[in-house]
Amino acid sequence: MAAAAAEKQGPAAGGPRGAAEADADGMGLTDLPGELLELILCCDVLGAADIGRVSCTCRRLREACQPRGKVWRERFRLRWPSLLKYYSHTDSVSWLEEYKARHNAGLEARRIVASFSKRFFSEHVPCDGFSDIETLGCPSHFFEDELMCILNMEGRKGLTWKYYAKKILYFLRQQNILKNLKEYLQRPTDQQSFLEGAVLIDQYCNPLSDICLKSVQAQVDDITDKVRKVLRTKNPRHPSLASKAGEVLIPEVELQRQVLDAMNCVLYEQLKYKGNELDYYNSLNSYIHQVLIRRTGIPISLSVLYLTIARQLGVKLEPVNFPSHFLLRWCQGKEGSTDIFDYTYIDAFGKGKQLTVKECEYLIGHHVTEEFYGVVTSKEVLQRMVGNLLNLGKRESTDQSYQLLRDSLDLYLAMYPDNVQHLMLQARLYFHLGIWPEKVLDILQHIQALDPSQHGAVGYLVQHTLEHIERRKEEVGPEVKHRSDEKHKEVCFSIGLIMKHKRYGYNCVIYGWDPACMMGHEWIRNMNVHSLPHGPHQPFYNVLVEDGSCRYAAQENLEYNSEPREIPHPDIGRYFSEFTGIYYLANTELEIRYPEDLELTRATVQKIYSSGKE
Repeated sequence: MAAAAAEKQGPAAGGPRGAAEADADGMGLTDLPGELLELILCCDVLGAADIGRVSCTCRRLREACQPRGKVWRERFRLRWPSLLKYYSHTDSVSWLEEYKARHNAGLEARRIVASFSKRFFSEHVPCDGFSDIETLGCPSHFFEDELMCILNMEGRKGLTWKYYAKKILYFLRQQNILKNLKEYLQRPTDQQSFLEGAVLIDQYCNPLSDICLKSVQAQVDDITDKVRKVLRTKNPRHPSLASKAGEVLIPEVELQRQVLDAMNCVLYEQLKYKGNELDYYNSLNSYIHQVLIRRTGIPISLSVLYLTIARQLGVKLEPVNFPSHFLLRWCQGKEGSTDIFDYTYIDAFGKGKQLTVKECEYLIGHHVTEEFYGVVTSKEVLQRMVGNLLNLGKRESTDQSYQLLRDSLDLYLAMYPDNVQHLMLQARLYFHLGIWPEKVLDILQHIQALDPSQHGAVGYLVQHTLEHIERRKEEVGPEVKHRSDEKHKEVCFSIGLIMKHKRYGYNCVIYGWDPACMMGHEWIRNMNVHSLPHGPHQPFYNVLVEDGSCRYAAQENLEYNSEPREIPHPDIGRYFSEFTGIYYLANTELEIRYPEDLELTRATVQKIYSSGKE
């Protein structure tokens, strides 16, 4: 109101200069043209609070800062630029309300992230741990945007926040992708794009990557344009060069052949696409966005790309679920023929080579029946893609392979929710990992209803799962280990120190310790602990290793790392809040369990690394 008063009194009044006060030439801020006034108010040095205060000074400035106007839109854009893609230029949007909603979503996101460490430090986030997020009272893309802001925080601080923000974002995006997959599967078959299906699988297994159908399609379109250029040099009047090519299939076999020849020229000669024979069992070969980046893949992923380009150029190719080697077929006879000899078979993995029926058998080394030459649906193509990922997940026993196995099982059961074999595999996986026991019981109940003959395996898992739940109920808070206790006097190292393994040479960080080996007799025997000079009767340390593994190392095998550096482990934020450049700071939950370690860690760092510099 001071600005309004100053406007009434004029410059001669001698009062404080307000927002609407006239300048030396007699013109006030409110006398400026509307566009210039908006330009000033859109200046990035002004914050939302400044705009709020300005809009309260007088009617002219209130009108300039109207909720649906340019000023609040610019405030929103400056603060959250990535969110503008959710709005159309034709939308009538109250930017002030959107700003408030996004701000409140940010506060809610940070509240939930902050609560996760305390709630779930001692266990994996349970299946009902995300219930707060599923009932959000704000748009999910606002919530996701705040999570991305947390993940993109600069520096080496906020590691625990980033750890749980990543888990929540992973969950949110996967839930949304599963919903999109189910909607995709409900469409008529002719509306199920093979490329879109491949992108959905890619997105689900890589939910934190920036993968979208639009960008993948744009890359495929770029390859298609290159094929047209080659085709134009061979046949300037080819129908695939028309603006609406792809909407109508080309009936003449010779014209189709010209398209396929041009495709082979572009894909395999110009762009150097090839089957990944050297690293065939790498999961990246199954992800369509990686196939486009790395220009290599396995038969099925390269076939999806090849088929998509061909159809955009008016050539109908069909997927063939050939054993051990996915193929495409190209009709040379009457369309829809059931005679397998009326087709030429294309090996996209083998540089687009065209094969006869006999050559297909040579490719895999044995005879197959006619049914394997038949065309399959988009759902069956996705089933095989997911099956490949399932098999990759089973190959190793690492955190990464377990995650791949979990993701691929989710996808498979989204397509075939009553498949007993995969339901049992999912239950056993969760049981093995010691996570989500309540969900294990739900899965087992579903299996029993579908197939009562499974009662033996189901009964065994039910019994042990219930025992696990009972043990968890008996747990009475965290065990606190004080270094000052007499029984801990032999423990030399402390939480957060960067260490090196003397024998295996790996770098690691300590996140727990025991005064003696606490593993069972079988583990001690398998790891040959008794061959150590001090055997199991010495301190052992829980360490996060740079290769992503978690290990249990004897004190005599560890030494201070002469060149401490960050440990790129996915669980680092579960235990630590910050990397100082030399050691890690335990987060609140870990510090509760080892309350006296921080002091020793700092003293050790001062002694070891400061003396080294001197």
